[in-house]
Amino acid sequence: MHRLLMACSALALGAGAAHAEMNFNRISAFSTVENMAADEDRARESSAEIIDVTADGMMLVYTDSPLEVLGRIDITDPHAPKPAGNIALPGEPTSVAVLGDIAFVGVNTSPDFVSPSGMLKAIHVKSGEELASCATSGQPDSIALSKDGSFVVVAIENERDEDLNDGIIPQAPAGTLDMFRITDGTLTCEGHIAADMTGLAEIAPTDPEPEFVDVNGLGETVVTMQENNHLAVVDAQGHVINQFSAGAVDLTGIDATDERGALRFTETQVGRKREPDAVKWIDDNHFATANEGDYEGGSRGWTIFNKNGTVVYESGTSFEHALIQIGHYPDKRSDSKGVEPESIETATFGDTPYVFVGSERGSAVGVYDVTDLANPVLKQILASGIGPEGYVAIPERNLLVSANEVDLIEDGGIRSHVMIFEYQDAAPVYPTLTSAGADTLIGWGALSGMVADENGLIYAVNDSFYGYQPTIFTIDPSSKPARITAATEVTRGGFPAQKLDMEGITLDGKGGFWIASEGRPERLVPHAIYNVNAKGQIKKEIPFPAELLDVSKRWASEGITRVGDTLWIAIQRQWKDDPENTVKLVSYNIETEEWGAVRYPTNAAEKGWVGLSEIVADGDWFYVIERDNQIGANAAVKSVYRIPAADMVAAPLGGDLPTVSKELVRDLIPDLAAYNGYVVDKVEGLAITPAGEMFVSTDNDGVDDSSGETFFWSIGAVR
Repeated sequence: MHRLLMACSALALGAGAAHAEMNFNRISAFSTVENMAADEDRARESSAEIIDVTADGMMLVYTDSPLEVLGRIDITDPHAPKPAGNIALPGEPTSVAVLGDIAFVGVNTSPDFVSPSGMLKAIHVKSGEELASCATSGQPDSIALSKDGSFVVVAIENERDEDLNDGIIPQAPAGTLDMFRITDGTLTCEGHIAADMTGLAEIAPTDPEPEFVDVNGLGETVVTMQENNHLAVVDAQGHVINQFSAGAVDLTGIDATDERGALRFTETQVGRKREPDAVKWIDDNHFATANEGDYEGGSRGWTIFNKNGTVVYESGTSFEHALIQIGHYPDKRSDSKGVEPESIETATFGDTPYVFVGSERGSAVGVYDVTDLANPVLKQILASGIGPEGYVAIPERNLLVSANEVDLIEDGGIRSHVMIFEYQDAAPVYPTLTSAGADTLIGWGALSGMVADENGLIYAVNDSFYGYQPTIFTIDPSSKPARITAATEVTRGGFPAQKLDMEGITLDGKGGFWIASEGRPERLVPHAIYNVNAKGQIKKEIPFPAELLDVSKRWASEGITRVGDTLWIAIQRQWKDDPENTVKLVSYNIETEEWGAVRYPTNAAEKGWVGLSEIVADGDWFYVIERDNQIGANAAVKSVYRIPAADMVAAPLGGDLPTVSKELVRDLIPDLAAYNGYVVDKVEGLAITPAGEMFVSTDNDGVDDSSGETFFWSIGAVR
């Protein structure tokens, strides 16, 4: 089979831009299951949560609470990380901090909420040998080391039972701040300090719940008490030298409603408590907090404080809005805490001080230049993996590493990953699509079908994830990243159209569009095609004929294209009357209202299924995306094929259907792998401009059990 040559690949994105400054780009990913022994059950849940690195920068160490182990990754070559195995622990690890080659690990051994217990262990990273173990005052959470290596501090949270009395605090016993001395590199249990944190906060002062700690160059520990919405600074002897409320923020332009499937950023929350989670010193006088929220708040952003309690900078909604613009907004969390900033890391790369803000639900990290502490500059947003929990910066090697806790083994999805980024003299590869610069804030995601117009603009539709906001997006592909410049909601009778699952779009030749909607019988969503004008108003609805439908299946329209008076619709998967490894390409004549079809031969599935997700007519050819439903290492088929237009002669439904021939145009797996994460499953959009340039896009599932990454790229000229 002949393979066509294309002019460029995903690696070429942004390659023509001048490298005026350094940027972070992802260079590799490591799945935590790679650290499991050959005889272990790899169907067990695994998770990378808090992460650190040895002094030489060559070995990553992360906590894996589901497996109750400490995981290790050899990053001698950060472009090709290697498993270094797991170290078994006697309970759930909560945090890790590394001094030289020694990992200090907090282990939760609590039998229940009212009898919290734990231990702090010192483990030699490379040998796995346990060097020391000390009992803690209760259930440990975060751990931090002093800069001089003389002590380690542990946040003893003694977390609340959220099922008891609706989770309302106070709930005894109170948390504390534990300090252990390190002598000649050895953990010492004797004389450990349990600093009293009670009586400080206005909220539940008898039940402080220390969450996260960090130590500055003066030996001062900053501790967040998340549920108490409070912060304290403690000296090396365990004395509280300052303490203050984390305060509140007025939020405007947010989506705070539990309306599944609509991105409407029109609401306000006044006096939203910050409730910071992670905290990191920027210098000896200033620290940054990630304001995730947990109890009564969560302000969706991050803050820089002076240790005297003064707010130096507050991001407000700007961080969340930046994530919205790149398609990383988790709509299902709108009524909770939005993008949930949970992680903070600080480091200086070159001469530039940075704060890295991790969004747990948006699965991304914001990179801020904090040269001016009062006016941080957002330089980049990096796609981090699903549910980033911890970060470690290694500026000596120009590396940033994220630990992503979500493991989707039960859903057949991607496993927990560690992602590695490099600080490079190169243009940023991500994002590939943004709505930044539009006249209004445009939220988007779950992109499906695409089509190009005579001016080279591309139109894309979202699918049923946004069922209350079906939208046609206008994309200018001429810039890097490509830009969404407008969003037109599809309406029926003046209201957002219901019962749509838009999977394909094509021009109608009259200034409007034809849209293919995939049905879902159990939800009364019809299999149909719709004629929509330029304003998004539905003018005509054409249901699929009964003889075409396989009502036992929801997989129908996955792309639509027009040639003259004929619409061609790609059916995603095999229906009951299709021979094995075939699907239908269905035709509908707009003038005669006649239906017909041909068969398309798919590749056999190694795992799962293989089907179609797009169709585009161009000149003498029809182009389709053929893909499997597999992700990561299991992905085998993500390809563009072409069909001679001469083969597209439809036969009437119900009779013998001809089978078309196909020719491979491009294997898309290398393109997807070039982003150095994992190969995503849903390649769904295809468009060819008048100049003959082909663009491809992926569906990010609305950032639901997804990293939120959307890849939109050109694979060059097809003519």
